[in-house]
Formats: sequence, structure tokens, C-alpha cells
Amino acid sequence: MKNAVASTAARLPCHQYTTKIEDLNENQTGHQCSFAMLVEDYRYTLYNSDHFYLRVADNLNNVPAVLEWEIVNNLTHKLPADKYANCYATNVTSSQYKHSGQRCTCVYGFDGNPYIAGGCRATSGLDHQRTYLDSYYQKTSPAKSVIIIGLFASLGSIILLLILWWLYKVVSESIVKKRKEKFFKRNGGLLLEQRFSSGEVNVDKVKLFSLNDLEKATDHFNMNRVLGNGGQGTVYKGMLIDGKIVAVKKFKVEGKVEEFINEFVILSQINHRNVVKLLGSCLETEIPLLVYEFIPNGNLFEYLHKQNEDLPITWDMRLRIAIEVAGALFYLHSAAAQPIYHRDIKSTNILLDEKYNAKVADFGTSRMVSIEATHLTTVVQGTFGYLDPEYFHTSQFTEKSDVYSFGVVLVELLTGQKPISSLRPEEARSLASYFILCMEENRLFDIIDERVIEEGKREHIIAVAILASRCLELHGKKRPTMKEVTLELEGIRKLEGKSNTQEKHDELELVQIEDYQSWAKYSTISNIRLTPDLNSITSNLEDIHILTI
Repeated sequence: MKNAVASTAARLPCHQYTTKIEDLNENQTGHQCSFAMLVEDYRYTLYNSDHFYLRVADNLNNVPAVLEWEIVNNLTHKLPADKYANCYATNVTSSQYKHSGQRCTCVYGFDGNPYIAGGCRATSGLDHQRTYLDSYYQKTSPAKSVIIIGLFASLGSIILLLILWWLYKVVSESIVKKRKEKFFKRNGGLLLEQRFSSGEVNVDKVKLFSLNDLEKATDHFNMNRVLGNGGQGTVYKGMLIDGKIVAVKKFKVEGKVEEFINEFVILSQINHRNVVKLLGSCLETEIPLLVYEFIPNGNLFEYLHKQNEDLPITWDMRLRIAIEVAGALFYLHSAAAQPIYHRDIKSTNILLDEKYNAKVADFGTSRMVSIEATHLTTVVQGTFGYLDPEYFHTSQFTEKSDVYSFGVVLVELLTGQKPISSLRPEEARSLASYFILCMEENRLFDIIDERVIEEGKREHIIAVAILASRCLELHGKKRPTMKEVTLELEGIRKLEGKSNTQEKHDELELVQIEDYQSWAKYSTISNIRLTPDLNSITSNLEDIHILTI
């Protein structure tokens, strides 16, 4: 703004405004005139209050007035509109924002209107540049757009997947946690905690395994890993992360967890070289799991009745296994902190380790009793061929009931025959009854295994047979204790290892004949008859459990 009277110049801010120039009153006292104009700074020079000079080109009749303008940001018009145009931020219409709009120009070599599509055209002589730029934009612009869109889409997808995975993990962990808590309670976890707190369970000897650990160990309980099936459950072979081989037992609970808890509690307190060792358990599954040391050579039943030609079971091995099992039962009955009745002694529950040492297993039906208790009144449970007849009739289980079952195992070792078999004559289907009958009829060696006859001394075989018959007495009070059985078997084995002098042989034979005559006079074992009708029992009943109420 220029006022010649006041000789002043004022700068106008670059914002939106309205300018109005009106007539000015002439100065009546002098020859000066008043005037006002809008002009760019560099278009004039002010010499003094009376004179100024306008720098005007010779071919111009007037001075251009430049008005600042911009395309404001709040318009829907998208810039740049032409691909040969560049736009930059401006601030003309607002004093509040740093950038209030945009101005555009055509790129070098182009001229025209940059605010409309196709408005920038190549100047004369630069058509080849337009052709080059057209080619460049056609190649790069779509590719850049696709890349940018692809990157943002990929990033969005990744973020979405991460959010979904996180939600899935949170929900899954919550569900798994609730399932584990449910299974823990249903599988007797609360009862087990009570046993822990009361000191009934030796916490230092057992470990709680996770389901993931045992699934990995058993290849998700692959059927190829099955070691055996029993009345209580299925046993799988597994390998832990540290490389240790274990046996994992999956129980058939069916709503009852007493057997599982019972075996866990009992085995956690037992420490004997001839009892299978419990390593831990898992309660996080629908079916509870127990983890034992792995016993590689199967069970005594398989070894006896499916003999390996390369490694037959010798007389010395049979005698040693009998001593080891008797010693384990003696420990359970007398040496443990609290007497334990196994209640299911049979050859399938006697495992053989890598050196064919015996390991008593399967304590699901076992019971702890007080020291002063003489018997345990309970539901009759056992296996045909091993079941104590006295217990079957009275439902009173005593330590002598285990002695009877051991007697059947001892007869199995002597004869190599199964405890129940439909292949034998009717009177001989029960091995225990048939064995006693043969002894009474002086036909003992008709039933003894040929390998035992070949390798064992006659007097020693007779001594073991007499001991077995005493274990099979009909009346439990007439049976020896497991301590007595263990000591007698150890004595026989010591004699077996001594030099074979005629004097000692004669002395032993005389004692055995006298013992046999005394036993034959008073024994009532010939009267043993199992209540079930053995005519109806077929060969597949050898491992069937009997349960009566």
C-alpha cells in the first residue's frame, strides 16, 4: 500500500483478506496529489516523501499487481491432477496452520495448467522428453503402487494373524487350564493332596509329569508302544526328554480312582530292589497316568510259557526268581513301615529286568493294613488259578492269601504249566489241584518240567515241591509266612551251590522223605476245589479277574 501524502508503505500479510481502494481527497493547500496502489516490492523505489520511481519495462503500460492464492486443503480436488505436475504446500488463507493449501507447477520441459489432467504439455523441441517421461511413469508408477499396496496388505494381514493367534492362545490356555483342573479333581487330585499333606506319600520319590511330556515320550500313546494290557489299564513304553526309558500306565478308571490313588500311595513308600519303582504320575488327563521304571524283559508268565530257545529259563534262574519274589512279599508283609497285602500275585505281575531279576508289579488292588490287623474284609477280587479258596469263601484276605498265590507261582516255576488250562483233563484244569493230586499219588515228577528234572537235583526239587504244597494248604493258618518261605528257599539254593557230597545228599533226602510223609498224613489240600465250574472255563480265562460282591 502506497500513500504519497504520508509517504508510507505498508506490507500486507499473505493471508485471505479483502482490499478496497477508494477516492482520496486532493490536498488543497499544495500541488501534491494523493494516490494508492498494490504493487510488488521490487517494482518501485522510494527516493523521498515527494518522489518515487517505478521500475517498469518499456513495453508495459502498467505495473502488475500479484495476488497470492492457493488450492485449500479442504477441497475434494486431489493434487497433483497431472502426472507431469509437482505440488508444494502453501500458507495463504490461514494464520492458524502452517500449511493451509497447495500450489502446483508443471515439471521442467512442460507448460500449461497443472490443475487438470493432461494440462501440462511438452514445450517445443522437448517432445522426446515427454515420450521418455510417459514411458517412465507407465513402468514405475503402477509397479510402485502395487508394491505399496502389497506391503500394506501384507503388514495388515500379519498384524491380524498375530492378534488372532494371541486370542486363540489365550482362549486355548484358559480351556486347557480348566480341563486340567477338572481332570485333577476327578482323578483324585484332592485326595492325593490330602495324602501328601498327611505324610502318606513320599514326595521326594515321585514327580508330577505334564501331559505334554508323556505324549512326547510315548509318541502320543502310539499302539506300537504298548507293552501290555491288564485289568487295570494299558502300559506303554516311552522315552523322556533326558533319554530315560520308562513305562507309562494308563488306567481304566471309569469313574473310580481308588486303584490309581492306592497304587500311587503304596509304591511311593516302597523301596525294595525286587519291587518295581514308581517315578511319578500325571493327573492332567481324562485317564490318570503312572510312570514306572522300564523293565525290558517282559513278565514271568511270558518267559515261562513262551520260552526262548536261545535263552531258556534254567533251574537256577527259577530258584533265584522264586527267592526274589518271596523276599519282596516278606518285605511287604513284615518289613515295610505299614504291612501291605498285594492281593494279586501272579506270574504276569512279576516282571524281569535286563538281568532277569524279578520285580513285583501292579499294586492297584493292594491294601495297607494296621500292624495289629489280622485280616482285611473286602470284596473278593483276584484271578482264577491264583485265588485263595479260603478268601473266596470268607471274603477275609490275610497275608496267607498272598502266600497261597505265591505257591501257585512256585508250582508254575516247577512245572512250566499255566495255572488254568482247558487242555488238561477235567480234574487237572486247576494247576494247584493237579499238583497236589500228583504229590499225593507219588507222581510228582510226572508234572515237573523236563528242564528242571535235567538240571536240578532230585532232593532239591522235592524240597521246593513240598514248600509249594505247604503254601497251597486249604487252611490259611497251616501255610508258612513269607519270611519262612524266603528262608527255606534261600537254604535250598545254598545247598544247591555246595559241593555235591553223598553224605549231605543222603541226609537231605532222609529229611525230605520224613517231611513229605508227615505232610501227606495231615494235609487237606486234596480237598481243594474252586467254587466256579471249571468245565466252563476255556483257555482264554487264564488272565480273567474274578470280582464278586
